[in-house]
Amino acid sequence: MNPARRRRPVIALFGPTGVGKTELAIALAARLRALGEDPVAISADAMQVYRGLETLTAAPTPAERRQLDHQLVSFVPVTRTFSVGEYMPLAHRAVDAALESGRTPIVVGGTGLYVRAALCELDLRPAPPPGLRAALEARLAEHGPEELHRELAARAPALAARIPPRDRSRIVRALELLAMGVNPEPVRTGRNRLWTRETRLPTVLVGVVMARENLYERIGRRAERIFARARDEVVAADAAGASRTARQAIGFEEVLRGDLEGLKRQSRRLAKAQLTWLRKLPDLATVDVTDLDAERAAERILAQLRRREHG
Repeated sequence: MNPARRRRPVIALFGPTGVGKTELAIALAARLRALGEDPVAISADAMQVYRGLETLTAAPTPAERRQLDHQLVSFVPVTRTFSVGEYMPLAHRAVDAALESGRTPIVVGGTGLYVRAALCELDLRPAPPPGLRAALEARLAEHGPEELHRELAARAPALAARIPPRDRSRIVRALELLAMGVNPEPVRTGRNRLWTRETRLPTVLVGVVMARENLYERIGRRAERIFARARDEVVAADAAGASRTARQAIGFEEVLRGDLEGLKRQSRRLAKAQLTWLRKLPDLATVDVTDLDAERAAERILAQLRRREHG
């Protein structure tokens, strides 16, 4: 990249599962290289962080990673819990390092909160110290969620009243925050920082969409491929003691049960939730890829970038 060239804004691609974000990022990267740039993808996917669940989470394959450097993918052991609070500083460092070395960062993700965390300074609750969550999860396994919920009710009755007694994830997180001396009640402010237009750096955020019928057809085909290939991977992760957060990957329990239709159903639900996030994201440049291959879609995105940069 020519140091004299005006620095391009950070590029972010967000869209539902199955829409083809990885393929599109690779095609866009090829066009940026033709312009003399050195692109790098920075993943913003809550599940693709796990090493050992690459097939289930449709993480970039080795071949795709040879075509485009993907960072923050497959780096967390499947037995570890991981949170957006831990992800955010890693993403900021990856974006900053790319820019400092003259590269063009492309943030690619289907997890709305992770995309916002990569682009913005969010007021997130701190990550737990080493060992605290493991200790709480061990108690959970031994005594069950109802007993921990009773403990939560004794310490924070108003909060416990809003959490179902078998909601393991929320019970553990609430007790975790109490143990850390952090108020587990959500902070109410007059401004929703999650949807702020203020990004850390100049950014062009592109929403990748597709006609619902076409998207669901793609999701169904991908679910069939994953179901056929991911069983050994998921069984191994389960046997290794996959963490609570790793087990939240869409299809983890369905693949273990041999439930293909359940996997398809959960994948469609994820897509609906992602599309809801997409509609809330501010200053979004939307690209409909229903009738476009990755090459033409990349050209459309490049045109959006030019308009935003000169607009």
